[in-house]
Amino acid sequence: MRSDRMKKGVNRAPHRSLMKALGLTDKEIYQPIIGIASSANEIIPGHMHLKTIEEAVKAGVRMAGGTPMQFSTIGICDGIAMDHEGMYYSLPSRDLIADSVEIVAKGAPFDGLVFVSNCDKITPGMLMAMGRLNIPSIIISGGPMMAGCYQGKSIDLVSVFEAVGSLSVGKIDDKEFKEIENRACPGAGSCAGLFTANSMNSLSEALGVALPGNGTIPAVDSGRIRLAKEVGMQVMKLVERDIKPRDIVTPDSFYNAVAVDVALGGSTNTTLHLPAVADSFGIPFSIDLFDELSRKIPHLCHLSPVGNQHIEDLDEAGGVSAIFNRLQELGVLKENALTVSMKSAGEIAGSVKPFNEDIIRPLSNPYHKEGGLAVLYGNLAEHGSIVKQSGVPESLQKHEGPAVVYEDGERASEDILSGKIKRGDVVVIRYEGPKGGPGMREMLSPTSALVGVGLINDVVLITDGRFSGGSTGAVIGHVSPEAADGGLIAVVKNGDTIRFDLKNRKLELLVDAEEIKKRYESLEIKEKDLGYGFLGRYAHYVQSANTGAVLRKPGEK
Repeated sequence: MRSDRMKKGVNRAPHRSLMKALGLTDKEIYQPIIGIASSANEIIPGHMHLKTIEEAVKAGVRMAGGTPMQFSTIGICDGIAMDHEGMYYSLPSRDLIADSVEIVAKGAPFDGLVFVSNCDKITPGMLMAMGRLNIPSIIISGGPMMAGCYQGKSIDLVSVFEAVGSLSVGKIDDKEFKEIENRACPGAGSCAGLFTANSMNSLSEALGVALPGNGTIPAVDSGRIRLAKEVGMQVMKLVERDIKPRDIVTPDSFYNAVAVDVALGGSTNTTLHLPAVADSFGIPFSIDLFDELSRKIPHLCHLSPVGNQHIEDLDEAGGVSAIFNRLQELGVLKENALTVSMKSAGEIAGSVKPFNEDIIRPLSNPYHKEGGLAVLYGNLAEHGSIVKQSGVPESLQKHEGPAVVYEDGERASEDILSGKIKRGDVVVIRYEGPKGGPGMREMLSPTSALVGVGLINDVVLITDGRFSGGSTGAVIGHVSPEAADGGLIAVVKNGDTIRFDLKNRKLELLVDAEEIKKRYESLEIKEKDLGYGFLGRYAHYVQSANTGAVLRKPGEK
């Protein structure tokens, strides 16, 4: 056993003595030791109940003859971090989470690991650690929050962001605004729509590193506790057979994950996280796979923020396993891909059929003929950019308009709410990329402001930053190269014409080459004085969004 390194033999008597200080018996010490990496805290609604999940996992481990040992990781709530300096730290926290798990798991050589996670950067950070460590492992999320309800309609966190815009233009009054604020987030769990957290928790199933139900069983459902117990027992089977993450996760696993993603219409942030996770597993990955599969696989679900359904509805309809079933029917599922359940993707697909064809549409009647995500290229995005095409209104799928340029998201939000942005404008927000932000902040407030003031069907928004999974509209992010790396977005001026062509996957600045050359000759890249704190180190090492914003490795330039 791996844990023998810290417990077996005469020379390890001091180590055993320290374990006995924890209250462990000799029997517990000599059983397989399972690390429980948990992000439970009192800051994030998606994590406030994770102690309960931890205890259920521990119970499962003990039932199967193992000894669980819990340790902690950090976590940030993107919603609470939004629109202040906290958002600079959100994406960088992903790498710090992976590092922290790696450090503890190397310091204490566990026989197996269970990752107890939830929310935007925590789940991908833990998946990155899983790939690096390659110890028998399973991840379990805390599950989605239930949707709120106001005046007979389901609402969620994005409803509150959008209400800010509605209040500013008088669409709702203070009393309505307060009711939406009070009712949108009713309790524990990751925010109820198909935002980044629930996208990544669902894709963990598709990758094969989580048990069926991980992405969709509600946080408040006791089925989540039962699932956690099953996870504890199942990791012991993986340990017994020495089945490691890299035995399970292959290029086919990532193919299935992207296929599920585009069928669901998941968050654009998955195009950051899946490449980063693939990198940690040593598997080559290109963002072009999202576009390739979006052209083959229709968009089958209408979940918030694009539609009015929520993750609890997807769970009722059969969850990710039912999406597998649709992909199997279409003939695109990599059926031989293994999962931690010891079943193949094909076996899982054959075990569940969609129970509600309005929530998971049949292939003959999709919500959209193409999948949810598209990759755009052009002189404004030489290395690519991302749009959630399932959220782009018909009126903006081909658009030319004048640029209105900002160098931070807050100023753009202020001008949107004050009426300075007009129909047909192309809002450009730059110096918000992985390096230039640093940390590639989410632009949920500008997009929600556009919804609130009634311009979401009339304005295109482009950024080298990123968008919340809660964003919708003609909003194009991850523009690469970013402004801080001298990408063309750095020389865009107010009034320049920008063309967005979704069908042809083009994003172009319509300025002649000679003028662009002149602008580059006088360009001064704006650099922030970040010192030697965490953000300064992150900005020094982070790479472009099209790589997944992974950090440069030793020797890389």
